[in-house]
This record gives sequence, structure tokens and C-alpha cells, in this order.
Amino acid sequence: MPSYSTLQIEKDAAQPRIARLLLNRPARLNAINEEMPREIRAAVDWANADDDVHVIVVEGAGKGFCGGYDLAQFGQGEIDHPCQQERAPWDPMVDYAYMKRNTEDFMSLWRSPKPTIAKVHGHAVAGGSDIALCCDLLVMAEDARIGYMPTRVWGCPTTAMWTYRLGPARAKQLMFTGDTIDGRTALAWGLANDAVPAAALDDAAMALARRIAGVPRSHLAMHKMVVNQVMLNMGLEQSQSLATLFDGITRHNPEGLWFRRYAQAEGFKAAVAWRDSGEPIPEGDDARERIRQLERDKPAR
Repeated sequence: MPSYSTLQIEKDAAQPRIARLLLNRPARLNAINEEMPREIRAAVDWANADDDVHVIVVEGAGKGFCGGYDLAQFGQGEIDHPCQQERAPWDPMVDYAYMKRNTEDFMSLWRSPKPTIAKVHGHAVAGGSDIALCCDLLVMAEDARIGYMPTRVWGCPTTAMWTYRLGPARAKQLMFTGDTIDGRTALAWGLANDAVPAAALDDAAMALARRIAGVPRSHLAMHKMVVNQVMLNMGLEQSQSLATLFDGITRHNPEGLWFRRYAQAEGFKAAVAWRDSGEPIPEGDDARERIRQLERDKPAR
């Protein structure tokens, strides 16, 4: 089996036609770090190179599927990073290139000729929802949560999958509010293929995987290509380019910089608590003044 720092992949012991890709940073709620996007692509490539494998199940270790990007690193850290530059002026194309590469890595799950199933327990949120929605099918625990809270501030889902999976009205509702929905709602809205009690999640996901695994690889690849082509004809790649560019803007406009400075000053948990509380997000001149105040106070902290 290949060895990775953020995940593991292996063929299921009872059914070698099924590969199980486990996001494996449980101490950080499987949060996305520098290595994870690249390792997801490498693991998908490994599964596609094995003729025994017909379907890939993606799941998370520990308490949840994936809590999004690791804000301890990307949010409150004092780093000059391609996707959150502290240098001025900000170079949007450096930011775009970095985030587009991550998007393409996540999309390896969508482009894989072998079907992919996201098995979601706990939370699949922010960047973690990008990973889940790049999979072809979604099986959720009824009490699991999925959503993209950073649409409230400091983020735009770069895979742009919400509209293609939910339709415009539901997608706008989630993007305008930053709310999450549970597995039951995801099933009712047509986002999830199944939602079951948490104790039955593995059985449900593996039953679906076994059913798919009995179909010849060539047939699976052709059927997936047809459906994916419809999404491409609808403009998926163009939507992702725009979303990835806007993601960089959300992190460098006054509201995004306020969130960044607040996370650096008070910790990312405090910043996320404000973001998700429903209280108004500082914007415009108010955000600029708060940034100045946080920067003035910084030496004393």
C-alpha cells in the first residue's frame, strides 16, 4: 500500500474491488493542510492504476469527515503564504495558481474514471465540503453536517459544486447564509444519495459500493463521462475559475483582512465563532478601522 502523511488508501479486505481512502488527521478534524490535496490526487491515481478496483469510498478518521482548511495554519498563523499573502501589493495570480491547483487536486475525485463515494459523518464543511462534493455520490449520517460557512466571510467554494449538485435556489440559500444542513435535509434536497443513522453509515456506504463494484469498469467510466460532460457543457470549468479568483478576493478585501487580523489577535476559534454567530460581519470602513485598531494593539499582545 502507498504511504502518505495525511491519508491512507487500501483495498477493502472483504471486497478488493472497493478502495477505501481515509482522510487521516483526526487530531485536526482531518483539516486540509499543504500536503492533503496533492495526496488525495496521488491516492486516486493509485486506485485508478489498479485493475481490481472498481469504486473508491472516501471517508474521514475520528469525529468527522473534514473540517475544512486548517485555520490554525492558514488563519491565525503569521505566515506569508501563497493563498494569504502578507506582502503588499497582493498578487492575485499567485493566489489563484495555488488555490486552482488545490481545486484540481480535489477534482481528481470527480475526473476519476472509477466512481467515488463520500461517506460523511460528523462535519464535511468549508474545504471539506469541496472534497465531499467532488465525489460522485454522497452517503451521510442523518446527524452529519455539510456546508460552507466561510461564504459569510473569507471564502468562496472553489469547486463551485453547490449549484451543479443542488440547483440555483438551494445553492443561493446556503451561499448567502453560510448555513450547514444535516444529512436528512441533504437527502430531502437531493444533495445526498442516502442518509442513515450514524451506526448504519458504513453498512449503507459499503452496500452501495458493492453494488457499483459488480459493474464492469468500462461501463462505469462511460456512464460517468456522459454525466460529467453534461456538467462541463453547463460551464463547470468556467464557474470554478471565477470561484477560485473570488476566493482570493474574499481573503484580501477589507472584510477578509479583518477576519484574518481578528484570528491572529484572538485565535481562529474566536474568529470562527463570530463568523458563524449570525452577528453582522464588519465591512467597508468599519472593517478597515477594526483592522487598524488590531494592528495598533498587536505589539502589546
